[in-house]
Amino acid sequence: MKNLLPLTLCVSLLVAAPVIAQDSLSLQACIDLALKNNYAVKNSQLELTAALQTRRAAVTNYFPQIGAGGLQFHAEQPLMAFGSGSESMGLLEKGSVAYVGAVQPLFAGGRILNGNKLASLGVEVARSKGARTRDEVVLQTEVQFWQVISLQEKTRTIRAYEQMLDSLQSQVEDAYASGVVMQNDLLKVRLQRSEVMLNKSQLSNRLTLASMAFCQYLGLPLNSDLVLRDSLAIDGPPQPLRVDHSRALTARSEYKLIELSVEAEKLQTNLVRGEYLPQVAVGANYQRLKFDDGDSRSFGMVDGTISVPISDWWRGSHELSKRKQQQRIAENNFRDNAEQLLLQMEKSWQDLTDAYTQVLLGEEAQRQAAENMKVNQDSYDNGLTPVSDLLEARALLQQAQDQAVEARAHYLTQRSHYLQATGRLQH
Repeated sequence: MKNLLPLTLCVSLLVAAPVIAQDSLSLQACIDLALKNNYAVKNSQLELTAALQTRRAAVTNYFPQIGAGGLQFHAEQPLMAFGSGSESMGLLEKGSVAYVGAVQPLFAGGRILNGNKLASLGVEVARSKGARTRDEVVLQTEVQFWQVISLQEKTRTIRAYEQMLDSLQSQVEDAYASGVVMQNDLLKVRLQRSEVMLNKSQLSNRLTLASMAFCQYLGLPLNSDLVLRDSLAIDGPPQPLRVDHSRALTARSEYKLIELSVEAEKLQTNLVRGEYLPQVAVGANYQRLKFDDGDSRSFGMVDGTISVPISDWWRGSHELSKRKQQQRIAENNFRDNAEQLLLQMEKSWQDLTDAYTQVLLGEEAQRQAAENMKVNQDSYDNGLTPVSDLLEARALLQQAQDQAVEARAHYLTQRSHYLQATGRLQH
């Protein structure tokens, strides 16, 4: 691939609004911008923060539950009365009660422990989802990056073709004025030039839209003067990129997520089982009482409770059976998804090798088209070839150059896909 020369691309957005200058951006700089500004990445960070707060909240269940309260009343008449007539006496006409208490669970069927494990698992899930989101952002950044560069390279090619046609048209017009060539030759050149101008306009529109879309993805103003610093150079065949797919599997964020889903189902089963186990707790409370005009009294006490949900065991057996089925479904999905990830890796590798073959074929076609162009140019200069043959040879060269550019951009895109499939995209 020595003939794949490096190039520096400067893509100016063709919009009426004033442009905003930007420093030249490498691929890594574009990735950094996308990761910084992408809303999906920002949301994944917020989800991680929320998961961390959920885990901190779950930890508080290990500590005693403390409560306090009070009551004050004044009845229309005493709540209790003794005697009759003028010798009657009433009690509890007014009073106040204040209390503070604490309950410490000793055993809750494992629900506190498993609840904390599930909350910690939620943090790992949020982190794995965040990694998957970053992978997708990096991949899409690279795909759009190479698309813009390939369109810019095609623009360079068609401009060179346009310049050649301008020169050829000038020569043919002079020759026609001198009566050396027929008007038909001049019309062929003009027709070819009109077709090139149309293709150039369409390519310019595609480049403008692709550049604006890339700016939006990077979090830049749509009218930014986007300058990309990289090339479509390819460093040899893809074989050094090949890795053991079974080992690379565990590096995938998707694999981690389906692995965590199985663990989450197990914890959910344990939580359901805990609802039908005995609950044991101890408590302590302090109360202060005052009724009517008597002195206030204070006292404290400790207690212990045990609760056995006997009547729920029948229903609980069915709930546990349901949970076990869901757990088995998660385990089956884990195996199925793991196999699909391996298939995805293999397909991505096949796509990469096919893309490299297309690069080789494109380069060979470009060399042959260039040689054909040289032969026809020499023949035309010596008056041995009509202008139509020269136009056809130049069109074939331009087509071969475009196909070679597309093949190189496609290869670099497929390389990104394979690195992502094997968990090696750089953030």
